[in-house]
Amino acid sequence: MIIQPKTRGFICTTAHPEGCAKQVEEQVDYVKAQPAIKGPKNVLVVGASTGYGLASRITAAFGSGANTVGVFFDKAAEGQRTASAGWYNSAAFEQEAQAQGLKSFSIVGDAFSDGIKSATIELIKAELGTVDLVVYSVASPRRTHPVTGETFSSVIKPVGEAYTNKTLNFHTGEVSFTTIEPATEDEVTQTIAVMGGEDWRLWIQQLSEAGVLAQGATTVAYSYIGPEITHAIYREGTIGKAKNHLEQTAKELHGLLSRNGGRAFVSVNKALVTQSSSAIPVVPLYISALYQVMKEKGLHENCIQQIYRLFSEHLYPAGESALDGSALIRIDDWEMRADVQEEVMKRWSELETGNVTELADLEGYREDFFQLFGFKTAGVDYEADVDPAVAIPNQS
Repeated sequence: MIIQPKTRGFICTTAHPEGCAKQVEEQVDYVKAQPAIKGPKNVLVVGASTGYGLASRITAAFGSGANTVGVFFDKAAEGQRTASAGWYNSAAFEQEAQAQGLKSFSIVGDAFSDGIKSATIELIKAELGTVDLVVYSVASPRRTHPVTGETFSSVIKPVGEAYTNKTLNFHTGEVSFTTIEPATEDEVTQTIAVMGGEDWRLWIQQLSEAGVLAQGATTVAYSYIGPEITHAIYREGTIGKAKNHLEQTAKELHGLLSRNGGRAFVSVNKALVTQSSSAIPVVPLYISALYQVMKEKGLHENCIQQIYRLFSEHLYPAGESALDGSALIRIDDWEMRADVQEEVMKRWSELETGNVTELADLEGYREDFFQLFGFKTAGVDYEADVDPAVAIPNQS
């Protein structure tokens, strides 16, 4: 079948297997071209099929020669319905890893469930013995608690009072104002339950109790802080409350793991186009302006570049890891440079529909969005017939 992008809001309902495979290949090639990292040897990535999680798996495997286990919740193709992009990404990763002679295993299912945790532990015991790095990179709108069975749903809202600011329809290029009503206390609680640190803690606790965490193991989860312009909807909103919980969890896990020489970090990453960030009002316009400024200054990094820098300069550097006063790893440092933020804010005050292509990188944003799903990738014939049914080697 000929696969074309079909969008619904900030979601693309189709994905292209060859486009996804090409992008995985490009990320692998980037890492291979960099200096090798003296890092982990057996790695578990929870949320491994897209974005920072996929980049972490690629960097560990092809930068450090690590064996990897990836956990993700993606769907295979069914009839005329394509698989999800994460499915195609993972299939391509597995093929690249096998060609390199690396062990790699993919577990498909709900990472929040005890069943998937148990299956992962049994696989690690059987195939790797232990893991020395656990990356937690789960982004989900809902979570069912493994003990109570209660299902929680997250929301993207400010806390305390309504918030009004500019936003962007990146499909049409229209800049408009949006007002978002504040979250209720229950919505804040539910968002923390989905996006906070509880499930990360459960993973580390169960891995530790099962004896599959190596001596001196490291774990890292991902967060975002961003500039003041996004704080009301992000850092001071419901998502920010969840990220505060995640960061507090890191401190607790660090205390637990440090007894055996281990470490726990939260890495604060740069704003990038992801399916999650595309859903947050205000953020697509900010990212578009940020991209243009950072590209003009020669500072722009994509996902794989960010994560390679995280591994090589912070998690496994030749010297000490550079942490800020809150014990967070800050690889958003280039985004938050004073000269970058001053220029972005100057443009923000002027941005409107008529000048958005001049003051912001709208085309770059659109390209990155469609590339999340395997489209707009150089070297791929999108008019050719392709089989949407792609198997993931070593999938369970």
